Amino acid sequence: GTRMRSAEVARADSGIGQTPARKWRNRAAETLSSLQAWEAHRPCTDCGERDLPVETDAQNCNQRRADLCEKCCKRRTERKESVLEFVNTEASYGEDLRIIKEEFYLPMQAAGLLSQEQLLGVFSNIQELIDLNENFLEILQEEIDRAFDQSDDDLMTVCIGEIFLEFVNMLPAFQTYCLQQSSSVNLLNALEKEKELLRIFLDVSQNDNTALRRMNLRSFLMAPLQRVTKYPLLLSRIIKATTEYHPDHGSLREAKSRIESHLEHINMKTKQEGNTWTLRPFRQDSKKKREVINIEMRETALKTVGWLREETRFVMEGPLQLAQPPDGQWVKKGSKTLKFQNMQVLLLVNMKRVSESSLESAEPGPVKDAVLVLIRDKNNGKFHLLREPLRLSNCVVSTDPDCDDTFELIEIRREAFVFRDSDRARTHHWFRQIRRYSRELGSWKKRRNALPNIMISTPHTRP
Repeated sequence: GTRMRSAEVARADSGIGQTPARKWRNRAAETLSSLQAWEAHRPCTDCGERDLPVETDAQNCNQRRADLCEKCCKRRTERKESVLEFVNTEASYGEDLRIIKEEFYLPMQAAGLLSQEQLLGVFSNIQELIDLNENFLEILQEEIDRAFDQSDDDLMTVCIGEIFLEFVNMLPAFQTYCLQQSSSVNLLNALEKEKELLRIFLDVSQNDNTALRRMNLRSFLMAPLQRVTKYPLLLSRIIKATTEYHPDHGSLREAKSRIESHLEHINMKTKQEGNTWTLRPFRQDSKKKREVINIEMRETALKTVGWLREETRFVMEGPLQLAQPPDGQWVKKGSKTLKFQNMQVLLLVNMKRVSESSLESAEPGPVKDAVLVLIRDKNNGKFHLLREPLRLSNCVVSTDPDCDDTFELIEIRREAFVFRDSDRARTHHWFRQIRRYSRELGSWKKRRNALPNIMISTPHTRP
């Protein structure tokens, strides 16, 4: 039996025949040589092109960069330089802020050269800018250190755009400072004429204090204005050196757009207040103009509700048409009987912060409150509220299948509103978002499927 089995095995082996075996060996050799050829011309990991440097590999790029083409090799170097420039200049700006506080503000306060009110007038919200810079810089520095620790010497894992968007609350703080700049310089000039001791202190500081690099207080007070106008330029450099496949590419563009819109907004405000100076002008385009209007509306809304900026999320904003039905009969007649007016509507949510650390504040906590702010379109260059904000914890929102281009919001025991967007899909999106927050917050939600009793009157329940 054993011999029989081995014979079968032998027959099975030799069944391939010589020719296919030789073919297979040739195929293997071909595959190997094509793999070697592919290895020699494998695509660049950054751009997918195949023009890898051959001789220059050892000279220009070390082993870590052996799978990059020359163009991407150069681009990575540029990106690293731009990222480091961003962080290093943020550190120098922070140093200038520290000088303002340590070498001017505190000595002037200690010597009683100016009253607290005068100090506030000259130095504005400098402390807020110092705190923001310290937090921002700390996180930027941590990201750089982490990249180097993980042997990412090109800093490809550092996402400046993402971090910038996390600190977007810096922008209103810069705005406060910039808008007070004219009056603080005028006040300083007046005080210098009036107070001899102040004049002596400022002269001696400039000439004898080496920390000041022979610069006067006015030059240092310009630091925040110079910094805020430099952000778009620094971000542009990083964007230019960042491939569009990089996870930070979108955030970098968004960050640049946000800062430019804020600068545009600051310029507009300074003009309104009759100041002659403006920040560096930017390319006007309709998208920027729209964003400037949005910034203004957010400011109006925030002032109205009085929430902390860092606890507020703007969920949705934009134009909606609004009508106030005189009675509940409009559904039967359809929305054609209603008189709609154009509104700007903002849905704001107040989130509890889970932690005090600015990095983790990105983790939204539970919803504390949600409101709809209704703003009339601009009149005399100013926004006006239609009424006080609608608290969603006190509202019921519903749709009717016969009128699917609108939805209704009823403020319990008060009034009803019918909303619609010119685009039906967006109307539905607004409805879903508003319903979500009104359900999350409403104390009435335990009642009959979250429908208020007044709306439940079905024909078969009548006698």
